Amino acid sequence: MELSAAKMIGAGLAMFGAIGAGIGLGMIFSSWLSAISRNPSAEKKFTTIGFIGAGMTEAVAIFALLMGMIIFFVG
Repeated sequence: MELSAAKMIGAGLAMFGAIGAGIGLGMIFSSWLSAISRNPSAEKKFTTIGFIGAGMTEAVAIFALLMGMIIFFVG
């Protein structure tokens, strides 16, 4: 196997973290909307927690992208 092919396969495998992040974001916002619809008076509390959770979940996708780019361009 050539080195360039191995780099492409490794970078593609590194991006599996983005799939998990997408599923996680969908679950976060689904639960967020459900919580707000059940208790509209606590919207501010749920909004803060939802955005913190979304930011942390999105960080996983950014790390996966970073690792894929490192494997592809540097390795």
